[in-house]
Amino acid sequence: MAALASQTYTPTEEAEIQQWLTTSERLKTSDDAASILATLNAHLASRTTLLGAKPSKADVAIYQVLAPAVKSWSAEQRTGKDGHPNIVRHLDFVQNSPVFGLEVKDEEKIDVNADEVLYVKPPVDAKAEKERLKKEKAAAAAAAGTPAAAAGAGDKKTLVDRTKEAVAAVGDKAAQAKDAAVAAVAGGEGKKKEKKEKQPKQQKPAPAAEKPLSPGLIDLRVGHILKAIKHPDADSLYVSTIAMGDKPGSPDTEEYEGQVCRTVCSGLNGLIPLEEMQGRKIVAVCNLKPVKMRGIKSCAMVLAASPRLKEGEADDHKGPVELVSPPADAPAGERVYFEGWQAEPEKQINPSSSKKKSVWDVFQPGFTTTSDLEVGFDAGVVTELGKQGFGKLLTASGKPCTVKTLTNAVVR
Repeated sequence: MAALASQTYTPTEEAEIQQWLTTSERLKTSDDAASILATLNAHLASRTTLLGAKPSKADVAIYQVLAPAVKSWSAEQRTGKDGHPNIVRHLDFVQNSPVFGLEVKDEEKIDVNADEVLYVKPPVDAKAEKERLKKEKAAAAAAAGTPAAAAGAGDKKTLVDRTKEAVAAVGDKAAQAKDAAVAAVAGGEGKKKEKKEKQPKQQKPAPAAEKPLSPGLIDLRVGHILKAIKHPDADSLYVSTIAMGDKPGSPDTEEYEGQVCRTVCSGLNGLIPLEEMQGRKIVAVCNLKPVKMRGIKSCAMVLAASPRLKEGEADDHKGPVELVSPPADAPAGERVYFEGWQAEPEKQINPSSSKKKSVWDVFQPGFTTTSDLEVGFDAGVVTELGKQGFGKLLTASGKPCTVKTLTNAVVR
């Protein structure tokens, strides 16, 4: 692999290579291999290699995982209407190109017949497609009864006809107005004008009662990081693609590898190795208002622990930092709550204002870790509650969330 060893990569490319290496591992054990293959096939539709044109060890890893299976694929699986022709093309390139240095023996190679193509997606006539969309739009407008539909529905009356009708209509309205005025004068003489009865003022609806203060108003869930890369424009940020159990079509989500995900920016670059961010479970705050971080919209926050500062000590943001980990078997989207503080989360937690602290700012100071490395909530720290007590951070199945080594730490 001398040719590969001579390649140089940008930090973004290095992160993408790491992600594809993680994907190759997931293909060995994932129950959702079909959706991963579909994503990979679509990714390779316009690329020679996984990075686009530049070869990398990620191409070799994908080849080594998929080659044994692809050898036995049927023609339909390879080039049928629902097949994966781009994967087959990519593997054929990897096994035959000297740049990858595999030196696969001919009898061990995937047998690829370039003439055996069962399905080719028909080309789209741009002009015909534009005309089709125009007709569909007109039909939809007609069904809705819009003025535009009426105008385009084939009204064949001449301009003269429409003008005559308009003049006649104006004349009719004028005559009706005159008759109404005469009748009003004749019938209203000698009669006092009746005063209109005053309508009672409508009562304004009472404002909705505020929910009792509780850390349960914060929407905490198990998240599964499917991909994490370095932010292209911020040295301290990672950009992660995280499944959090959102429904398809939810705001601020996208589909990745068959799962509904959110994009999350976190200031963990330099504090946690990028490889430790790949494919792992975390706890996410899911109802903070989305914010843009150096041009990328971040739609949640990853919970992490760091040492508690001593009095007078300044935060140098150098760590150590440890991610809060749910149980390994917790599914993405499972609710997480502090024991004794269950509540229905707010739809969205708005930022603090000059007059009022946000729910997050009220309760976060009470988030901590114990001597047993479990995460919990210390109610005595939150003056607004006026209560004492401690609740562990548990999943809906009753299992605790933990950190690796930090005790009596700040969690945020």
